Amino acid sequence: MAQLTIVPGKSKLSLWRAICEGAGPVALTAEAWTAIARSRKAIEDALASGRAIYGVNTGFGKLAQTRIPSEELNHLQRNLVLSHAAGVGPSLSDNVVRLILALKVSSLARGFSGVRPLVVERLLDLLNKGVLPEIPEQGSVGASGDLAPLAHMSATLIGEGMAKFQGERMQSSAALARAGIAPIELGAKEGLALLNGTQVSTALALVNLFAAEANIEAAFIAGALSTDAIKGSDTPFDARIHEARGQPGQIAAAAVLRSLMAGSEIRHSHENCPRVQDPYSIRCQPQVLGPCLDMLRYAARVFEIEANAATDNPLVFDDGAVLSGGNFHAEPVAIAADGLAIAIAEMGAISERRVALLIDSSLSDLPPFLASESGINSGFMIAHVTAAALASENKSLAHPASVDSLPTSANQEDFVSMATFAARRLGQMNANTGRIVAIELLAAAEGIEFLRPLKSSQPLEEAHRALRRCAKRFERDRFFAPSIEAVHELVASRAFERLLPDTLKLPSVG
Repeated sequence: MAQLTIVPGKSKLSLWRAICEGAGPVALTAEAWTAIARSRKAIEDALASGRAIYGVNTGFGKLAQTRIPSEELNHLQRNLVLSHAAGVGPSLSDNVVRLILALKVSSLARGFSGVRPLVVERLLDLLNKGVLPEIPEQGSVGASGDLAPLAHMSATLIGEGMAKFQGERMQSSAALARAGIAPIELGAKEGLALLNGTQVSTALALVNLFAAEANIEAAFIAGALSTDAIKGSDTPFDARIHEARGQPGQIAAAAVLRSLMAGSEIRHSHENCPRVQDPYSIRCQPQVLGPCLDMLRYAARVFEIEANAATDNPLVFDDGAVLSGGNFHAEPVAIAADGLAIAIAEMGAISERRVALLIDSSLSDLPPFLASESGINSGFMIAHVTAAALASENKSLAHPASVDSLPTSANQEDFVSMATFAARRLGQMNANTGRIVAIELLAAAEGIEFLRPLKSSQPLEEAHRALRRCAKRFERDRFFAPSIEAVHELVASRAFERLLPDTLKLPSVG
């Protein structure tokens, strides 16, 4: 496997996607080590001068006025990790944990954090030798850093807590021993640098950005296939209409739909039909998927910047200044994640409407519920009910998390972002939308069967073949759920990415 090299401050989304997928060993640029060493020397010089530095030789949060004796500084950092490892709930998935480790490496390697190179080396060792800290998914409010989850990550470095090694859950000390990694004793500021930061919120946001990309790819295929299945018109996708409005996502979405439908025999078979207009879920696809595409691109820009950011506190500068600020506050991630939530919900909502259209014979001119012998067969009747249930659930989940705040740390941290939940809930939303789109793909593929021997376009026929490889035609009722899951796996694996035109340019595609 090719080496994946983090360029601190300049890494692209395609790199984070590759790390998330475990596509190769991770390394740092040579220049980064110089920056790390330089910032560590600045901290050591500041300590030697006797200055009071927040979190280095003082207490934390409300206890910031308490000065810590020099002989207790290492003990302070260990206590910080242990006391803050108070997360609860299910563990984060392996791909999220990989990304958290890599993002923390990138942040520390910017040279503003004052840690020893050894700390960064050990994080890379965990990542490359398959030691994944067990990190509970709940317990962060996304301000003062993702404190609790990052404490669980850091606990593994010092041989505390739980971890996985090669997929097996065990004590961190055992995982380190089996991987040949020595636990470390944290020095001054190092616990604070590890715990402060937005890496958990950002990792969750990135993983769900990638999942949203998979969903919008499949949504374009599903929408185009449904349009052909009901013998809908592609006139509403004419470039002139969208250029007259000028919205870039809408223009791009229309171009994708035109590309997918070009050359369809089905389209040519009804060019002179009496139907004047199709329902909005067909006709207004560019106007809905376009803004979703715009939102994905906006969120991607925010998340890419945050992935490259220095977000701990205090920050160490080349002139020796050690400045306390608030880069750990994850409001940028929270707001962008809330916007992405709306886009994910809308992708699923319009897909559900097209499923309803396909099974309604009065609108689609297809058999009721897409059943070959309706009455004895129920066809897609309850598959649509499932799609409706998932779309409704997403409406509740789309409520913005960033508008909420609860003060913590005795009101020292009095306004927080809730970014961790804002990003985490996107996982359930993406799963819901992915399954709605999977149901639509199955329904649209079934609709196409009723139009044979006519063929759709080349990319849509390829998509149809891919669907049939994992779910045969519903010639009669059968146990339905496995087909939905099989197609959902196809969606999540980005199997349709290669069928889309290069002009789509999704953010994580290198």
